[in-house]
Amino acid sequence: MKISLNRQEFLNSLQKIINIVGNKSTLPVLANILFEAQNGKLTLTTTDLEIRVSAVLSADIEIEGKTTLPAKKLFSMVGKFMADTILIETNEKHHSQIICGSSKFMLLGLVADDFPLAKDFSVLKGFKMKEGDLSKMIDQISYAVSVDDSRKALHGILCSIKENTVVMAATDGKRLAVTERVADEVNGEDMDVIIPLKAANEVKRIMDGSGLVSIEIGEKQVFFTTDSVKIETKLIEGNYPNYRQVIPTEFSKVIEVDKNVLGSKLELVSLALADSASYVIVTFENNQIVLNASSSSVGEGRDSIDIEYAHEKIEVSFNAAFLAAPLRHCDADKVKIKFNDNITPVAIEGGDGFLYVIMPLRNK
Repeated sequence: MKISLNRQEFLNSLQKIINIVGNKSTLPVLANILFEAQNGKLTLTTTDLEIRVSAVLSADIEIEGKTTLPAKKLFSMVGKFMADTILIETNEKHHSQIICGSSKFMLLGLVADDFPLAKDFSVLKGFKMKEGDLSKMIDQISYAVSVDDSRKALHGILCSIKENTVVMAATDGKRLAVTERVADEVNGEDMDVIIPLKAANEVKRIMDGSGLVSIEIGEKQVFFTTDSVKIETKLIEGNYPNYRQVIPTEFSKVIEVDKNVLGSKLELVSLALADSASYVIVTFENNQIVLNASSSSVGEGRDSIDIEYAHEKIEVSFNAAFLAAPLRHCDADKVKIKFNDNITPVAIEGGDGFLYVIMPLRNK
């Protein structure tokens, strides 16, 4: 293989695929990037056997071929090169000479045939949406995924496709985040799948452009494909809990508040807490939201926000971090807080199909 390519374009592609490369794999080749040069395109691929990410970029290919090179070393090297063009030439032993300006390196690679192949794939469901919309959907809910629950299904994001509507949900049993969008070019039967959190976060990180992403779902895998990158991940097997059961069908009280004001004042008051797992007391009364926080090791904090509220006084306790999370991730300028009392679930709506449900705490 002998190729030359633009350094910045190469670096941009490496940034897309580098995250899933681990340091402790039992397969040495998984610490490498697979290079495949043909038809004027260079395809770079990494995998951890659960997720597979490929990036495609243009290259001047003098000799087609494939090899693998150490991912972390190569990434650091390209990031520090100063010239605009990189030349890579690989010999029959998979040793690659890399030249950029006055910099010259020889990297020892591994045989490309040792790199795991992509799995066979049969599409059962497909749809398209804007990259930015998909990334935004994942960002709005991914923080609510459970990381330590014994139920493996809760370790991922539910993706439910009904007709032309895509609903994504995440829960850890104490809170629930849901978002929905209308999709384009939908085909196949309605279905529910669970996407692992790590894979979802890679999709969110990589696919934040203005182009379209094609999502193809199989029995055990899902592909996310754009013009320049493809992400393949295994799906989590099992049944996701019926999250809709925890959403009250009616609310007797609804207030509207500026998201940024509430978020800022909640963050400020929470400085009086000993840790993020502590609770904040939220009181609705006399056209105000009053926020109170206290701890024996720090002290006390209090602030308030003017709202329209003419019902009886309600005092509700929440995990401070859980209450703050949706305010950082929803897009709306104002949110609606819906509730009935201080012991049943409270809902926060933030526009664009976003809903967050949180359980109040019962203080001792």
